[in-house]
Amino acid sequence: MSSSFFLKPGAAKQANKKRKFNATKAKGGAKPGKKSQNATVPGPKKQRRAKVDDEEIASDDEEYNSDMGNNTLAFSADEEEEETPQDKRLRLAKQYLSEIEKQEAERAEHRELSQSVEQRLQTEYLDSVGRLRRNIAAGLQSCTIQSVLKHKVHHTPLCALALSADGKYLYTGAKSQYVLKWCTESGKVLDRGDVLPHREEPETNKKRRSHVIAICLSTDMKYMALAEGGPHIQIWCPQTMKHVKTFKGHRDNVTGLVFRKGTHELYSAAKDRSVKIWSVDELAYVESLFGHQTAVTSIDALSRERAITAGGSDCSLRIWKITEESQLIYNGHRDGIECVKLINDEHFVSGGVDGAISLWSALKKKPICTTQLAHGKGENGVANWITAIAVVVNTDLVATGSCDGCVRLWQSNPNARKLQPIQTITIAGFINGLTFNADGTKLYVAVGQEHRLGRWWRHKAAKNNIVVVDIKLQSTASS
Repeated sequence: MSSSFFLKPGAAKQANKKRKFNATKAKGGAKPGKKSQNATVPGPKKQRRAKVDDEEIASDDEEYNSDMGNNTLAFSADEEEEETPQDKRLRLAKQYLSEIEKQEAERAEHRELSQSVEQRLQTEYLDSVGRLRRNIAAGLQSCTIQSVLKHKVHHTPLCALALSADGKYLYTGAKSQYVLKWCTESGKVLDRGDVLPHREEPETNKKRRSHVIAICLSTDMKYMALAEGGPHIQIWCPQTMKHVKTFKGHRDNVTGLVFRKGTHELYSAAKDRSVKIWSVDELAYVESLFGHQTAVTSIDALSRERAITAGGSDCSLRIWKITEESQLIYNGHRDGIECVKLINDEHFVSGGVDGAISLWSALKKKPICTTQLAHGKGENGVANWITAIAVVVNTDLVATGSCDGCVRLWQSNPNARKLQPIQTITIAGFINGLTFNADGTKLYVAVGQEHRLGRWWRHKAAKNNIVVVDIKLQSTASS
């Protein structure tokens, strides 16, 4: 075949036309532009289909035009509401910011919740191990006597009092045979118990008066222990005021009782120089602890299996490690020690017949600091001895009482080795018992004309009653 390069101009086009004509002829077609005789004429059906198609197209146009004519206003409104790219970006940005704010708020709530849970767990742990300390004494604003509780069966000197863990009920004992249950909100007596029918005297010919000189309550308010002026301990139900059991074992008068916090393990101290442990759940005696050389005058305990006692005239304090079966001895007072209270598991405070108040650390054999003549001297020139001490556990607030006509509040600071007086409340008579509520906003004072353990001195101007002191505190801080 000859190349198209050597053909004449226009020859390629003619060759193409010729090939197309031959192909059409072979198929029976006609030349383009001319009608072939053999060509079939379209049938009426095909024409009708074409017409239908044309009609459909025409009808669509008409409907479109009619819609355009009828809905001109609606279309213009849609055009006005149509969102521009800038508006869309602004809307999406606002939506994104709102989602971020919502997520951050949820995270903040979770963070606050986790922080509060963490703080509570830490507080409970420090409280359980005795290392929690809240400083509330510096925020003390005022102390006022809110009310005075009196009852005809407590016409004798008040000797002991115990407050329930929730602060709703107060139990008091006096130099009589009755124990009264008070409602702290209304100041009314709810119930009373008589210890005389349940008293069992030793086999002696001596006669004595019934009087309740010590009361303690279990944390869950299931048991109440009473020292009824003799060698026996009575166990009562504080809710029903019914007698449960009488413990026998001491050979002389019981002077102090305390339940270990959160348990039904009872510690008792007596003039027979011994400390005894009782299981109230099993209503049974457990063991005795010996070491003091004279009568034990006071006892206290917290959550650990330890008890602290004051040895009276032997001028010693002892911490009994019950599980280790050992004891720690502390000496510092120049005369007999009347009372002792644990601030926490590491620090405690004591008061003695010499009128001194001492702040102690469990790690040191000598007191951290001592305030001599804390309640001054009497008319005879002798120091007014400390008859009662109360503390708000795990805080720095301490209260002491004597027979000088006032209750004194102190701020303890073991780190600075200080015991500073901060407030004085005038109350005439012997302060035989002191107790705070859990947060330190109420102080209950048992007042009598005589000391709880004897009748060697009498304040005739004093009244036998219970004084309720309202304490206003600022916001507390923990350390």
